[in-house]
Amino acid sequence: MKKVYIGSDHAGFAIKGFVKELFEKRGFSVEDLGTYSSDRVDYPDYAAKVARAVAADPNSQGVLICGTGIGMSIAANKIKGIRAAEVHDYYTAQMARAHNDANVLCFGERVVGPGVVESIVEAWCTTEFEGGRHEKRVKKIMALEE
Repeated sequence: MKKVYIGSDHAGFAIKGFVKELFEKRGFSVEDLGTYSSDRVDYPDYAAKVARAVAADPNSQGVLICGTGIGMSIAANKIKGIRAAEVHDYYTAQMARAHNDANVLCFGERVVGPGVVESIVEAWCTTEFEGGRHEKRVKKIMALEE
């Protein structure tokens, strides 16, 4: 069973439960790393928790939700081994997996609604990394951490 670590700040909290259910329906084990209420918190704290969990568990993936997805993706990408992608729709989620082998999905609750979130999760879960010519590029991305 694939593992997903999920986290949000206060601006992504309302939709986080819905996202957890979408992954669980697809057979994923989901571990919620917070926040656990809509009280104001700092998104880098939750981005770091999820990104570190994914980095320590290479067969896992992460999901981060804030108001826009931007701050979470920036913060998560500071953790070695993470390829966090901010997505807005089915196509960007699909390409993040297929071409970039992204291991952390980021989006904004204030940017996408439940219907779009369903399509994002579908694309994320059904798309595999294509490898091939993209493999070399992903290795170059990861080499930037050195």
